[in-house]
Amino acid sequence: MSLAESQPDSAPAGHPAARRRTFAIISHPDAGKTTLTEKLLLFGGAIHAAGAVKARGEARRARSDWMKIEQQRGISVTTSVMTFEYGGAIFNLLDTPGHEDFSEDTYRTLTAVDSAVMVIDAAKGI
Repeated sequence: MSLAESQPDSAPAGHPAARRRTFAIISHPDAGKTTLTEKLLLFGGAIHAAGAVKARGEARRARSDWMKIEQQRGISVTTSVMTFEYGGAIFNLLDTPGHEDFSEDTYRTLTAVDSAVMVIDAAKGI
């Protein structure tokens, strides 16, 4: 599907909002939301090296886990927003927390996005 075919009904074709896609990545804890976010940023050309949550040293520096507590605990505690341009569209990518303690943040995020990608790690149970 081309960008023209997937334009939202609310924005005229020439309007900048017609090029914008906002989506959230949601899942249960430790399913790989932040890792997927890093890969999307990498393949979208926004970054040159993807960080990882469970890595060591500089490789551990995920763009979306920028708070000190997130880096120390290896979990997302708040939704992070990253923007990149790809294929003529502007993508707003929202990496949400997976832990139940921070679920309200995820619920609020879902009211503001066009769509969501749900990551499920079947090995951890569904």
